[in-house]
Amino acid sequence: MAISINGQDYPLPADPRTSLLDFIRREAGLTGTKKGCDHGQCGACTVIVNGIRINSCLSLAVTNDGDEVTTIEGLGTMAAPGTMQEAFMAHDGFQCGYCTPGQICSATAMLQELAAGWPSDATADLEAAPTLTDEEIRERMSGNLCRCGAYANIVAAIRDAAGEHA
Repeated sequence: MAISINGQDYPLPADPRTSLLDFIRREAGLTGTKKGCDHGQCGACTVIVNGIRINSCLSLAVTNDGDEVTTIEGLGTMAAPGTMQEAFMAHDGFQCGYCTPGQICSATAMLQELAAGWPSDATADLEAAPTLTDEEIRERMSGNLCRCGAYANIVAAIRDAAGEHA
């Protein structure tokens, strides 16, 4: 019984009350994922579990037995940043940086959702494949808050990472 985080297996915690967020930070020692509100309202703790973005503060670690979890550390390194990380740097998609790991994880999974044709509340035609509009990005990223207000730069970074220059 284990959780795979960025390709490395970790045994499940002894305490079944341990959140996935606390497990990632304490047991795996991966501190890129941040604890913001600890109530699922800010998105700072967003990680990708089996290809789907979740708020790790709302998930118990034991419920992720056998799952593949990707954190910000699994998307790139300082020496070799991922595409979304490079786009955030190029477009100043952060100020204080506290929300940035969650924003990048969410944006990465959001582009995968869009590519798979998943509609959002902003999708005009549910029969057609959704397109990457600013409105679509804002709706899909609405669960990730930035207290510094870098939203315009975040949208530009996502468009750039998707191959659409803002």
